[in-house]
Amino acid sequence: MSLALHSTFTGVLASIPSPPVAYFDLGPIRIHFYALCIIAGIIAAVLLTNRRLTRRGAEPWVVIDISILAVPLAIITARFYHVFTHPNDYFGAGHNTWNPFQPGSIWAIWEGGIAIYGALIGGAIGAWLGCKWTGIRFWTFADALAPGLLLAQAMGRFGNWFNHELFGLPTDLPWGLEIESTNSAFPPGLPEGTLFHPTFLYEVIWNGLGVIVLLWLSRKATALQWGRLFAIYLIWYSAGRIVWESIRIDPSEIYFGLRSNVWAAILGVVVGLVILVVQSRRHPGLEPSPYQPGRGRNDVDAVVDSQNNPSDFVDLSEPDAEEVPAGAAATSTAPTEAEGSR
Repeated sequence: MSLALHSTFTGVLASIPSPPVAYFDLGPIRIHFYALCIIAGIIAAVLLTNRRLTRRGAEPWVVIDISILAVPLAIITARFYHVFTHPNDYFGAGHNTWNPFQPGSIWAIWEGGIAIYGALIGGAIGAWLGCKWTGIRFWTFADALAPGLLLAQAMGRFGNWFNHELFGLPTDLPWGLEIESTNSAFPPGLPEGTLFHPTFLYEVIWNGLGVIVLLWLSRKATALQWGRLFAIYLIWYSAGRIVWESIRIDPSEIYFGLRSNVWAAILGVVVGLVILVVQSRRHPGLEPSPYQPGRGRNDVDAVVDSQNNPSDFVDLSEPDAEEVPAGAAATSTAPTEAEGSR
């Protein structure tokens, strides 16, 4: 049965085709849709986080200063996390481990392989350093970031669709995903035309709903500060990830009967619960400011140094006129004609 002609429910065409291309060439530059999805997600997260931080009282666009450190570290650790949790894909006989000019190297992030839990680790380190630099409270930033981060993850998942990767078990559901039988992750023994669970789409929907929930909670429950909203993000995202990882069939390391990413998702739920409980006990009230003690905005009530140092400017104002009493004797006389001709 052809993938394009797969039908269910009395002949109604129903399936999700995989995109026919994963990149396009712009002159000598090859642009991968996977990268575009990630970049679009980052931009959306920055814009939403900036709006939320600004409403909280932070300096506009301070998120850019924090992102300069957080984003590169997130991408680097995301790649390292993926490589070291999938060692059989990159190391050993028959694999191109180190050559970036050949497919399959550990450097080829354009082929896929950006692990979100690795990104969270590196991004948290970068955000902490960025917050130290800018004076923003780390937990204030984390709470402001939470909805945007989930939005970025939803947008980034479309990159997996373009790369024909990370699909689930075979299914007869009308929204099954078409995957070519030549795909390296296509299970051997299955007939061509088999459809699979579109786990990328499940995660897009779950994350999209999570964005709505987090934004609603941040408006209705103003006490969700000190990292508590970020904790809910961790719980929400990781709970869904446990399900999607359980039905995915791409190669992954198995520990005690579970995929490594399932264990990571379980840990994510636990960490979220711990943050929620600990921060609720340590900080039952509201944050006094989005800034750390002793720090504040640089764009409000700025002091111009020259106004405090009289030697920094020249007084060009008119001299004060002296009042002369009526009838007072003149202190000087007009020059005589002889004096004027000297």
